Amino acid sequence: MSQNKILIAPSILSADFSRLGEEVCDIDKAGADYIHIDVMDGHFVPNLTFGAPVIKAIRPSSNKIFDVHLMISPVDPLIEDFVDAGADIITAHVEAGAHLHRTLQNIKAQGVKAGVSLNPATPIETIKHVMNIVDLILIMTVNPGFGGQNFIPLFDKIKTARAMIEKQEHHIDLQIDGGINLKTAKQCIAAGANVLVAGTAVFKDGKDKYAQNIRAIRG
Repeated sequence: MSQNKILIAPSILSADFSRLGEEVCDIDKAGADYIHIDVMDGHFVPNLTFGAPVIKAIRPSSNKIFDVHLMISPVDPLIEDFVDAGADIITAHVEAGAHLHRTLQNIKAQGVKAGVSLNPATPIETIKHVMNIVDLILIMTVNPGFGGQNFIPLFDKIKTARAMIEKQEHHIDLQIDGGINLKTAKQCIAAGANVLVAGTAVFKDGKDKYAQNIRAIRG
């Protein structure tokens, strides 16, 4: 399947938490394609962020796709909560449990899209046998847990993932998360990515620059 236009998914991990609903509304108006929501549990990754109640509270602020990245373990007991909160895509990590295929099936059974994410050291081959049921592949180009980290150049991994996607009969987004800026965005797009998660690069200059920053990252 050929990749479509480049989609930008601003990560609200870099937003002003004191006005989160307004920030979601602002990036929506600025041209965000997805709203990327990093859920961290302080267990799978060394940080705590948003739970389902927060997602439910900000859901009315945008009609854009809520792209919920679960950096939690275990995943399965909470899938329904995030669906009820308004998630459109739920992405689980390869490393978060012993039964990835079952987790992805459970996500799909809730009527939302299923994504699979890989930490930097996890080989892309680990998702070979779930390609038929995923809608999104998320390659982490930082170690998950915190925003503002430096990009890890995993271009061979991105290229391999794109080649795997091209062999499928259904559309799969290839998303990159971590250290995305104007330079690394171009490099990731060249390697085959079509969805870019950007936190600091979108939010750093305040809301008057959100639209400009999103356009610049899109290229």
